[in-house]
Amino acid sequence: MIKSRFLLRALGALVLTAAMVLHSGCLAVAAGAAGAGTVAYVRGELRASLDQNFDRTVHATERAIEDLKFAKISEKQDALVAVIVARTAEDKKIEIKVSSASAAQTKVQIRVAVFGDEALSQRILEKIRANL
Repeated sequence: MIKSRFLLRALGALVLTAAMVLHSGCLAVAAGAAGAGTVAYVRGELRASLDQNFDRTVHATERAIEDLKFAKISEKQDALVAVIVARTAEDKKIEIKVSSASAAQTKVQIRVAVFGDEALSQRILEKIRANL
């Protein structure tokens, strides 16, 4: 009787965990070294926290777009948020949003196409970090 209850609870927990993973979409989280910030890939969007000020991160993002030879389509910016839209040679739309989290920290969100491309998003983030 006790063994049956344990197995039933374990199976229920497994089903619940599987449902949560399937419902939440793709989720990969990596915490970098101290001061490097965090990175998460959720539902087709790469989200990162960078330990840099807003203006420097926006400039690094613009340089990354140039370095990767993407065609910049548009850029909107105010004192707290910048949104840069570009296209790859394969005509994939890339949208990068840079937001000021504090005076010394910035949030970056990268989406490639409609459903996302984790590998390309990671490569763009690497270029942004290289330009900081």
